[in-house]
Amino acid sequence: MTEQHPIPVVVNGAAGKMGREVIKAIAQAPDLQLVGAVDRNPEILGKDIGEIAGCGELEVPVVNDLQSTLVLATQEKQQGVMVDFTHPDSVYENVRSAIAYGIRPVVGTTGLSAEQIQDLAAFADKASTGCLIIPNFSIGMVLLQQAAIQASRYFDHVEIIELHHNQKADAPSGTAIQTAQLLAEAGKTFNPALVKETEKIPGARGSLADEGIRIHSIRLPGLIAHQEVIFGALGQVYTLRHDTSDRSCYMPGVLLSIRKVTQLKSLVYGLEKILN
Repeated sequence: MTEQHPIPVVVNGAAGKMGREVIKAIAQAPDLQLVGAVDRNPEILGKDIGEIAGCGELEVPVVNDLQSTLVLATQEKQQGVMVDFTHPDSVYENVRSAIAYGIRPVVGTTGLSAEQIQDLAAFADKASTGCLIIPNFSIGMVLLQQAAIQASRYFDHVEIIELHHNQKADAPSGTAIQTAQLLAEAGKTFNPALVKETEKIPGARGSLADEGIRIHSIRLPGLIAHQEVIFGALGQVYTLRHDTSDRSCYMPGVLLSIRKVTQLKSLVYGLEKILN
């Protein structure tokens, strides 16, 4: 019987809100091994990431050099995984670097453009390296999206409202964009115009996504991540809503993605693609 070694994992953005949850989840998973914690916050460099995350000492110091940490991960007995929860401005280069080192990225950072995703997909294919880009790790959100796809067969009018904390850098959210893309795959154009609309203030009607679907973004303290998909028809409104009250709800999806990406040879977009 072949000895099974734990999957080595590097967490990039380790001291952020999501990063700390990921650290705690990995520390509790016997088949995963945290080998690196990367963060740009100068106040915590050199400190133990387990102490910062609140799960006790893990003997993994916080560093700010992703490249050297990726090199460290390549020296493990099993090919490593990088979990990225950083910033839209840096995520593209982070993912390219991981693939270049043969480290499989699991990407929770949103804000990648369609062109960047296509480029990363080509790079991952060429390197035969698995990569997962997951706009939302919540199982509940996947179920909402599947219900929305079913509803889109019967409703011609739909709009999306996404609500997040006011520290989120990109808008609309990657989840809302993905939801609009999934609805657009139905092959129909939504929201046929009944009147000529005039925005008295630019942006009042939200952003226009694929196939005529409007997305509205709200940013307020006190929120975490929430989304509504609202369908309308003559005499009725059908609303689907998903709310998160704690970031721990994402961890089953994150852990599943870490395990699944080691089996892939190309880029896959969306949690629904890896659910059994």
